[in-house]
Amino acid sequence: MDFKLPEIQVNPDGWGPCTVPDKFKDKPYQPFSKGDRLGKVADWMGSVYQDKRYINKYTSQFGGGQQYAYFHDDDDNSFQLIDYTKTQKPIYQRNQRFRFNQQRLRRQQQLQQQRGVGLDNRGNFVGLKKGQQVDGRGKSGQQQQRGGRWGPGGGRPFTQRRWGDQRNAAKTTREASVQVKDDWEVIEEMDFPRLSKLKYFSVGDPETIVTAGELLTYDKSLDKINTKSERVLVRYDKFYHTVTTTDDPIIRELAKKEGTVFATDAILVALMCATRSHYSWDIIVQKIGNKIFLDKRERSDLELLTVNETATEQPNEDKAHMNSTPNLSIEATYINHNFAQQAVRPPVHKMERTNPFIDPEDNDAASNVASVAYRYRKWDLGDGFVLVARCEHNAAVLSTGGELQLGMVRALNDWDSKAAGSEEWRAKLDMQRTAVLATELKNNSYKLAKWTLQSLLAGSEFMRLGYVSRVHTKDSSKHVILAVQQFNPRDFATQINLHLDNAWGILKCVVDICRTLKDGKYLILKDPNKPVIRLYDIPNDEFESEDEESSGDEEEGSDGGQ
Repeated sequence: MDFKLPEIQVNPDGWGPCTVPDKFKDKPYQPFSKGDRLGKVADWMGSVYQDKRYINKYTSQFGGGQQYAYFHDDDDNSFQLIDYTKTQKPIYQRNQRFRFNQQRLRRQQQLQQQRGVGLDNRGNFVGLKKGQQVDGRGKSGQQQQRGGRWGPGGGRPFTQRRWGDQRNAAKTTREASVQVKDDWEVIEEMDFPRLSKLKYFSVGDPETIVTAGELLTYDKSLDKINTKSERVLVRYDKFYHTVTTTDDPIIRELAKKEGTVFATDAILVALMCATRSHYSWDIIVQKIGNKIFLDKRERSDLELLTVNETATEQPNEDKAHMNSTPNLSIEATYINHNFAQQAVRPPVHKMERTNPFIDPEDNDAASNVASVAYRYRKWDLGDGFVLVARCEHNAAVLSTGGELQLGMVRALNDWDSKAAGSEEWRAKLDMQRTAVLATELKNNSYKLAKWTLQSLLAGSEFMRLGYVSRVHTKDSSKHVILAVQQFNPRDFATQINLHLDNAWGILKCVVDICRTLKDGKYLILKDPNKPVIRLYDIPNDEFESEDEESSGDEEEGSDGGQ
């Protein structure tokens, strides 16, 4: 048996072969170590094991190398890959419900920014506690849900409004309180953002000049009423005088000896709280020499009470509907007149003078006049201007010391909590009255601000608010009293963010503009759809036809009665 020794190459420079054998020429060589672990039989990419726990388990100590890398030197610029796969739409285009919910969430966030604090993440208006403040836009410091989990204001952010409410989301075009004619010239335009920044601190303390009328005593038994012991609202056939400034005999008498600006409290508060108003209203300005008279038109709705004027969801737009804006306004005025008379009882407290609007010899008329006392007061506005105004009280109480205290009685009315988007009074008044009041402050900011300012101008020492609701939501003629709440006018003004310096600043601004005008008649008109009031120069005989028509109707009515 032959044994041939292999050819042994001697490498004088190191260890290993000196040349590459012919059978291994032009073949890639991957260095390896006997300590390397074997993984896949053919791992050309070196990325089989992506788990971080095994990332170095099968890695060679010599590295992967570039022996098996592919290189293509030809030009691929003319090569183009065509993608036939269907493009997937983004989520906001695939899902219509998602788009609708996004729009609704965006609207809720805008409402929260407008209303400010007092709204939680779901857009719910919250209640008040002692020491907290709430303004007419719904600001408060404590959070409280409006309903249960699935009730109004509760639950998910996309389910807190009903589907049918979208019809009310559209912007409505309101009508002006008086039709503007072509020959009326705009003298001044005052926008609400500018008026809300006005402040005037130089108003002197009020001085009472004359008191007139008779007042009954407030019935304190109404304070004990609750939802379980509700009381029926009684209808009273009483006369309620809403005489304008220039028709007041006492103001005519005072204008001869003192005062330069004359008005009634109803006209003053409409102007001084103008920045909270949404509906249109108008005031007549008569400039005679250095005297300015603020009047209302004969058929003006200035003293009619509005309902849900500042609410997000407005009443029904159909004027023939029971819950339309005009019908709700008449209903609220009717409720307030009757509640004010039901809340008082004898004894009678007489003022210095008798009621200036009744004939003292007419006993029937005197006995049918509603309980009201007039207090004529004056304020020094500075710059030689003195304001004289007729203010009203409709109730009185005797303090423990026997001192007579005059006050104001008003009523809030609930017509349909579901349609109005408000709290359910019968379920919330006893336990969560602050939540109910907070909702009313949001929905009726202008009305409550006017009532509060009227109390402050008159010097009322108390203000009582009644909560009156319909017996049935479909019947606007029958009502019940559910509760009565007492407030101090000055403290209540602080709670609702009613700043007297701003109210006086608005009045002073209008007076300063009017005093530069020539003698004549002018009209202050609130724009029905914009937060702005305009001052128009109107003919001196404007609106005189309304007075003649109304007097003619009265004469025809008296002839028919005979």
